[in-house]
Amino acid sequence: MKYIFSFLIFATLIYACSSSNAENSASASASKKAEDGEKIYKTYCVTCHGIYGDMGSSGAFDLTISQLTLEERIKVISEGRNLMTPFKELLSEEKIKAVAEYIETLRTDK
Repeated sequence: MKYIFSFLIFATLIYACSSSNAENSASASASKKAEDGEKIYKTYCVTCHGIYGDMGSSGAFDLTISQLTLEERIKVISEGRNLMTPFKELLSEEKIKAVAEYIETLRTDK
């Protein structure tokens, strides 16, 4: 009986630790994705939009006041707009989505 009880405690601990690791892994993955979006933005977008999204060089839109949905931002990044370069040939869909999600953090009217 003592061995069964010990086994149950050990099995419960293993299960609890594995669930915690899965949650931490998902959280770390989301954090890395946000980091990637910021890094990509700083590589390709900062020249015209600026570090805070409000520079407006070469007619770039002020991202701090953007009201576009995530899908609309993805479309603009992919296809370009006015003088903006389309990035669908340069970046994967995942990277474009990461940038679109990062741009949301630049908004000042959240």
